[in-house]
Amino acid sequence: MVASPLPSFETSPPYRILHVFRAPVGGLFRHVVDLARLQAAAGHQVGIVCDATTGGARADQALAELAPALSLGVTRVPMRRNGHPSDLAALRAVARRAEAVGPRVLHGHGAKGGVYARLAPTGRAAIRAYTPHGGSYNYRPGTALHRLYMGAEAMLARRTDVFLFESEYVARRHRSFVGEAGGLRRIVHNGIGEAEFEPVIPAADPFDLLYVGELREAKGLPVLLEALARLRARRREVRLLMVGSGPDSEILRARAASLGLAGAVAFEPAQPIRPVLARGRIMVVPSLAESLPYVVLEAAAAGQPLVATDVGGIPEIFGPAAGDLVPPRDVGALTDAIARVLDEEPEDRRARFAALSASVKLRFSMRRMGADVLSGYAAAFQARSTPLRPLPARTGVAGTA
Repeated sequence: MVASPLPSFETSPPYRILHVFRAPVGGLFRHVVDLARLQAAAGHQVGIVCDATTGGARADQALAELAPALSLGVTRVPMRRNGHPSDLAALRAVARRAEAVGPRVLHGHGAKGGVYARLAPTGRAAIRAYTPHGGSYNYRPGTALHRLYMGAEAMLARRTDVFLFESEYVARRHRSFVGEAGGLRRIVHNGIGEAEFEPVIPAADPFDLLYVGELREAKGLPVLLEALARLRARRREVRLLMVGSGPDSEILRARAASLGLAGAVAFEPAQPIRPVLARGRIMVVPSLAESLPYVVLEAAAAGQPLVATDVGGIPEIFGPAAGDLVPPRDVGALTDAIARVLDEEPEDRRARFAALSASVKLRFSMRRMGADVLSGYAAAFQARSTPLRPLPARTGVAGTA
């Protein structure tokens, strides 16, 4: 599975596209916002259905700014993160919206959005696209939850015209645990814009380390706090800025205090990443599981020094530099990796991460992402209109095996 050749947006037929996803937060939301803008600019009619209970004021503002590009509007209904009887009401709401706007493309994002988009009844003229964003694919194989979610994915695959995987990692997980059922498969890496490759001017008195993202244990944050404690035990006066929100924020604050780090760690709410990058010398991404995180793309594009774990699609971002990644859950390896970057000669460090930025610029273009998604839609419509050909007759000598 490889990304398709880059077509011109203008040559694609106009579509009515309805994007369905749960939470208007994080990388998944950014992906949908970028796609919606690109698709609207290319002449397509675009709408969104998402959760009404998450995202807060930042989501409200982002959706308001996006509204001029959404000729099919924004519909927000309550959606739970995990399975719940209220899912039936949400599915009915998605179905009503699809019936009202008559999309040619119903595009689900993430596990919950993928369920709604693929189960909502549509006419034969519509195709169903699905972009997983890690989520259910990241559960540990063999666990009850993993078997449950992969079984659901196998059932829903038969109602999918085209899979648009954001990383080779998730595509491999799908093939291994779901199988080959369903429609076409494409890998469409997340992409970022030209402005994100502009260098960031460091702030005065920056923190030594920076984390940006959800405050969840699955992001490896207890490991990061342990690594910080070890660095300070080596008489390094290292400080950490953690920017984000999440369900484990109070647990993490308590953990920092128990490690004697109360004065060495600052917690701040979620905010735009570019100004935050200026406030840290090294970005640390200690995740235990990921798909293709935007935070790594954004930091790498800006030439920000990075220490990250070897999980999910992060090696795809690092490319030839993937050998610099560290194993997840390994406090010692993370501590040593951070120390190496801190001790590196400034010119060497700058050159190394400038090379990573240049590599990312070649491989993760926002325009390429938008074009490949439209190409995936077009291929799915083509597959719908092409009848299956009979298998060729066998040839050979009678009686041979």
